[in-house]
Amino acid sequence: MHTDTERCVRAVQSKDARFDGWFYTAVLTTRIYCRPSCPVVPPKVRNMTFYPSAAACQQAGFRACKRCRPDTSPGSPEWNARADSVARAMRLIRDGVVDREGVPGLASRLGYSARQIERQLLAELGAGPLALARAQRAQTARLLIETTTLPLAEVAFAAGFSSVRTFNETVREVFALAPGELRTRAARGPLAPATPGVIALRLPYRAPLNPSNLFGHLAATAVPGIEEWRDGAYRRTLTLPYGHGIVALTPQPDHIACRLSLTDPRDLTQAISRCRWLLDLDADPVAVDSQLRTDPLLAPLVDAGPGRRVPRTVDGAEFAVRAVLGQQVSTAAARTHAARLVTAHGVPVEDPEGGLTHLFPVPQALAGLDPESLALPRTRRTTLTTLVAALADGTLRLGTDTEWERARAELSALPGFGPWTVEVIAMRALGDPDAFLPTDLGIRRAAERLGLPATPAALTARAADWRPWRAYAVQYLWTVDDHPINHLPA
Repeated sequence: MHTDTERCVRAVQSKDARFDGWFYTAVLTTRIYCRPSCPVVPPKVRNMTFYPSAAACQQAGFRACKRCRPDTSPGSPEWNARADSVARAMRLIRDGVVDREGVPGLASRLGYSARQIERQLLAELGAGPLALARAQRAQTARLLIETTTLPLAEVAFAAGFSSVRTFNETVREVFALAPGELRTRAARGPLAPATPGVIALRLPYRAPLNPSNLFGHLAATAVPGIEEWRDGAYRRTLTLPYGHGIVALTPQPDHIACRLSLTDPRDLTQAISRCRWLLDLDADPVAVDSQLRTDPLLAPLVDAGPGRRVPRTVDGAEFAVRAVLGQQVSTAAARTHAARLVTAHGVPVEDPEGGLTHLFPVPQALAGLDPESLALPRTRRTTLTTLVAALADGTLRLGTDTEWERARAELSALPGFGPWTVEVIAMRALGDPDAFLPTDLGIRRAAERLGLPATPAALTARAADWRPWRAYAVQYLWTVDDHPINHLPA
């Protein structure tokens, strides 16, 4: 979008927050870059230039605005709506892969050479993987500086910097303030956490956001021991590269309040990335709802509760296991089966607030489980053990870098994986915005009540007009039934 100058200028002059994250405005006279909704008086048009990423702005010598804090804007919705190599690379960079594995590790995961990835990212984002990762490290550093009492030297390494000197230089260059000055400014504001060891931050999103189905779904399907709804917040445990964490997510009118407790602060970047992915916070609800409103049968559902998101997962392998456990049983039964698995094979953790007791077991921990110990039909035991074996040995990968159609083919080849299981994994674990569940019982009931075609084939044909947002159409169709997943818990 940054190449459409006229459209960008209109967005800046109207301070339209819907475009935050789509592009960044760099001001030639002040050498500052802003988000489109920056509250200051817009600069003259001749002094504006536009970039597709914060990293591109920084690489061109611009520093972040202190008023609108463009580094905290929502991510571009493109990276979650596409499955090409650039989108998959951006999802991996957001997860901190470059910091942990370097550019060669990023390229290896994508199946390209490092030179190809560099060329593709430069062409579309104006910055290579190292510059993009550097911009993300700067953002992580700012969060740690402002929301924790960690010594600044520890902040540097926790944010992914190789040296304190590089950390100091980057923070000064990006924010025009030394790390100590950033902390002093934050101490006068509202961001200082009340609880030691807890990182408190805001997760921004594009309005509107309807929390009912998002948090209602997560709470209604919560597995005891790893998830709970408490005091208006969804809480769960996280398995992270350097340790584990506990997160509490609370819906607020203009943001999601996030409280993170981590055993290793180096996991902050990935923890934030997983929380944003879980809640689908980088979506563009205006674009989604506008498309779905073109269907006269869907329009009333959209108008009744606009801004519904797709509740996802913090771990693709975990969700795949839970999807198999939930085949052809009630939500309560699926939770019971998963809770037994967690108790028997999950890693115990301590929760200062109580309620959460384990991490969900990784595939390697489940690879040796005795099928006879599972209170499941024999065919489903086979389905589960085959899935776990494929996940444990790396034959099947269900991460943010997974190609959607390839994963569908690999899942369909496993015994016991029908269209419903494959598509629900594509929708919630892989994040495909066009995944569709025509055989789902709730969708079939909604179709009957709304006058949509009843058979899966006919409904799929009708749903062609909803593409590429059929996963969001599913969320609206589910609201036809009065099910707990559609309501925030009392």
